[in-house]
Amino acid sequence: MIFRRRFSDLVSRQLDVFAADEANGLLAEVREMKTRYDQADRSDAEEAYGDYVDVVDAVRDALADMRNRFARTLGDDTVDEYEAAFERAAMKRWRWLG
Repeated sequence: MIFRRRFSDLVSRQLDVFAADEANGLLAEVREMKTRYDQADRSDAEEAYGDYVDVVDAVRDALADMRNRFARTLGDDTVDEYEAAFERAAMKRWRWLG
């Protein structure tokens, strides 16, 4: 427990809330667009990939908005640590963000 990062529990809960809120929204759309891309014919693959990337970008934007709103409540000395913890946890949870 000594080596736990300061914001890990908070960030985990924030990502749980995001996952619950977006389970039938953005996250479902990512899954749908990935499936469409995976199943696309060669002639449609480029467009399907573009649609997939657009939805992934929308998830990134929504997560960044969540992160930034909370970061504004922190003191200047902890913002960088919080943002790094948030980014690490989000990338670990949804590897396709990378």
